[in-house]
Amino acid sequence: MNNVSRREFLKLSTLSLGGLAVRPWQKLFYLPEFPQSERLGRVTGGKIDIKAQPDTDSQTVGVLYEDAVVIWLREVVGKNLYRNNQRWVETPKGFIWSPYLQPVEYLPNQPVQTLEQTSLGKGMWVEVSVPYVDLFLDNPPPRSPLTKDRLELGLPPRLYYSQVVWIDGMKSGSQGQALYRINEKYGSYGDIFWGEAEAFRPITEEEIAPIRPEVDDKRVVVNVTYQTMSCYEGKDEVFFTRISSGAKWDAYGNSVDVWATPIGNFPIWRKLVSLHMSGGTTGGGWDLPGVGWVSLFVGSGVAIHSTFWHNNYGEPMSRGCVNARPEDSKWVLRWSSPHVQLDPGDLTIPWPGGTKVEVLEG
Repeated sequence: MNNVSRREFLKLSTLSLGGLAVRPWQKLFYLPEFPQSERLGRVTGGKIDIKAQPDTDSQTVGVLYEDAVVIWLREVVGKNLYRNNQRWVETPKGFIWSPYLQPVEYLPNQPVQTLEQTSLGKGMWVEVSVPYVDLFLDNPPPRSPLTKDRLELGLPPRLYYSQVVWIDGMKSGSQGQALYRINEKYGSYGDIFWGEAEAFRPITEEEIAPIRPEVDDKRVVVNVTYQTMSCYEGKDEVFFTRISSGAKWDAYGNSVDVWATPIGNFPIWRKLVSLHMSGGTTGGGWDLPGVGWVSLFVGSGVAIHSTFWHNNYGEPMSRGCVNARPEDSKWVLRWSSPHVQLDPGDLTIPWPGGTKVEVLEG
């Protein structure tokens, strides 16, 4: 992939294929014409190459920019020397290295008619079920670094497939389309947005029901050497997946041990349906709204959580947390003890904490 800055590739995203150019502000509340396919992929990198074969040395037959959405035909094993991840995605235009493509779907929803009363007030938890949805800031000026960055570049704030947020209001747009008000409950800078209701799927209590709550002897094992996560009931491994733990090197090859996932045995001390996660400093910081299925196990903010910004599981990628696929982090949240209910979607666990997370090397 060619090196481009974040600001450059945000500008280049206006050239994305498939009609995904940034639309005029008055048309923000129309979902784009996404490709029609059961499986889709969203480009997560600034600029990526499309290859004739699943091999970095093969001919480049095209390029895509951030947030372009393509048809995902199948995943194959190819070649990318010096990288752990050898998976490639075949598209109608060629092959793309899979870490650059977030697996997404286009599943629009029928807007709800009313919002139910909860302990958080009227509202509901929802998950983005389309590749992305553009938002309109309801309470300027922008507060979060991400929102400021996008608006300064003339780009709308945006949420992506699998992000989880709180909805606390509804209204009709200028063309009669249903809009939801997005008001994050935990970790928010205070920005409030409106987005097209069809993009959001209501989350039900049943889908986060506890898994095997009758079992007491549970533990999670994260192996940072092999980039794996296993869940055990006694001596039996009942779940296994690839993850991305803390990176020890930045994009320039500099050692950043401060990003490494802490080694040791830790209890889960807080669980959230969704959390706005941010931190770091200028140039090395992050600002991630709507991170779903969060299980915090280190007091400094280290957690097992959903990931929408890359698909590179099996290689260290995070700033200390355990990045997992949305379905995997959700499974761990449901399986680990104690259970967090959808209302209020947040549970702080008194000492000695809940299910133990063992982080080890080798």
